[in-house]
Amino acid sequence: MSNTRVLCVENHPEYMAALKYMLEAAGYEVMAAATGGQGIRLLTDLHVDGVLLEYDLSDATGGAVRAEMKRIKPDISVLLFAGIGSQTPFLLRFFDLYLRNSERPEVVFDDLDT
Repeated sequence: MSNTRVLCVENHPEYMAALKYMLEAAGYEVMAAATGGQGIRLLTDLHVDGVLLEYDLSDATGGAVRAEMKRIKPDISVLLFAGIGSQTPFLLRFFDLYLRNSERPEVVFDDLDT
């Protein structure tokens, strides 16, 4: 596997630790951000192949962060990482893919290597 770099934006340390562990075990390089602002700065400053974005962040909604990320890098894939809620069908229109926080994220990023 190539050095595919995934930016994970997740404000819950326990989820971030699990995501980082699973993705690194699958061979991905993981950049971690605990807030939307940190995620936007990392996306701006570093090469990133894809983004795994929590919707409920402490400083912004995932929708607002996604919009700014797409403005900065229009071709970046941004995957929504969240639980199932009443807003899920609405949110799916704005994200490239939806990953429930009970699914294994390394499977989703297989397409980044092609």
